[in-house]
Amino acid sequence: MSNLNRTILIGRLTADPTLRYTPSGAAVASFTIANGRTFTQAGEKKEQTSFIDCVAWQKTGEIIAEYCKKGHRIAVEGRLQQRSWDDQEGKKRSKIEVVVDNFQFLESKQENTGAPAHKGSILEGEIVKSADLDNPFSDDDIPF
Repeated sequence: MSNLNRTILIGRLTADPTLRYTPSGAAVASFTIANGRTFTQAGEKKEQTSFIDCVAWQKTGEIIAEYCKKGHRIAVEGRLQQRSWDDQEGKKRSKIEVVVDNFQFLESKQENTGAPAHKGSILEGEIVKSADLDNPFSDDDIPF
């Protein structure tokens, strides 16, 4: 029996990604995204925000570190991974994070304020600006 371990999240970066290299030269970017939800409890509207740690390896990590900054929206797809280690006091610690396989740049926080910002997506490792993607269809072509 096979197991399924996939997650897709959309959120804003809480800080600029951190790019490091392993001793063997593999790039790894670490970042955290904030993902919020709104719900009603006892007739009162409430908000809840989750902070999810993510890690992206090789070219994916390098691209995210180069083009994403604090506040940018990003969609990530990957798998959940749990890591365990002993901290400086010898206590067992563990962490669950998303290992990013695919991602897409979404609007940045600056776009909401009217300031210019990079808008694009990644397709097979190349940046394709949304202006380069001509949509030959109009809303009238949609059958519903």
